[in-house]
Amino acid sequence: MSRVALVFPGQGTQHLGMGRQLYLEYQTVRDVFAEASDILKIDLAGLCNDGPRELLDLTENTQLAVLTCNLAIYRLFTEMVNVTPVVMAGHSVGEYAALTAAGVIAHHQVFPLVGARARHHQEAMPVGRGGMAAILGLDAVALADLCATASNDDGKVFISIINAPGQVVVSGHMPALERLIALTLARPGVKAVKLPISAPCHCELLTEAAEAFTAQLKSIDFCDGSCLVIPNCAPELFYTTENAANLLLRQITQPVRWQETIEKMLSLGVDTIVELGPKRTLVNLIKRITPDVRLLFVEDVVSLDRARAHFNG
Repeated sequence: MSRVALVFPGQGTQHLGMGRQLYLEYQTVRDVFAEASDILKIDLAGLCNDGPRELLDLTENTQLAVLTCNLAIYRLFTEMVNVTPVVMAGHSVGEYAALTAAGVIAHHQVFPLVGARARHHQEAMPVGRGGMAAILGLDAVALADLCATASNDDGKVFISIINAPGQVVVSGHMPALERLIALTLARPGVKAVKLPISAPCHCELLTEAAEAFTAQLKSIDFCDGSCLVIPNCAPELFYTTENAANLLLRQITQPVRWQETIEKMLSLGVDTIVELGPKRTLVNLIKRITPDVRLLFVEDVVSLDRARAHFNG
């Protein structure tokens, strides 16, 4: 019998029309969007479908839109597909989808919680002052040295996500980020891609955001999960009722260790990983980490039917 993991994407995967096919086809998906919109007083379906893109890409909107899309697809997946996962994880804000899917955070509490998280992220640094970029073709050690070189009195840049071999993300003040990109592009075979994210996530520049977020976390009734959830910032652990608040605070200012997260899944005997959410970004990252797992994703009607055929026979 397959040992299955579910993973949920985060910021950077948003795009106009994400989830639209499933939204039009299935009442379950429409219900989740309606629930989230009612709680948040935001037209999330309109934001995901019509944008405008500049509004969707604002961190305070992106996090909520991706979370809602992830959870809508998860609920549909559980209705349509006969599978019991042994472990879950989410990438950045996708971790909140994993925690909700596992029952660690209640469905009605996660939307205002992530709304507060996104607001604190955006307020920590004005739009245009900070950002993120994916660096392709350098390992984390070499990139850390370049980050130190690019940082000075007018701004700093940090490693913020270790996605896969040769795929690392940096976050920082825009001047330092631009210097870092120039330094990396001077290396043969290295590419740098700015990400559509309006805050420098997962680094010490968001310390104030983490401090402000403490109050919201104290209001959450964390529960024991129905399956294991691996933390972004500490993949050697699993989420528990006791450590959840601390780990979610750490996630704001510490790097996402995605490669280690997938390696932890492999150590648990996982042989099949399913990505639930827009753009199949995590599937592509996992291919760079290991060839030893079956990879599926659900983002539209065709991919849902493929997953149903695989699991339901």
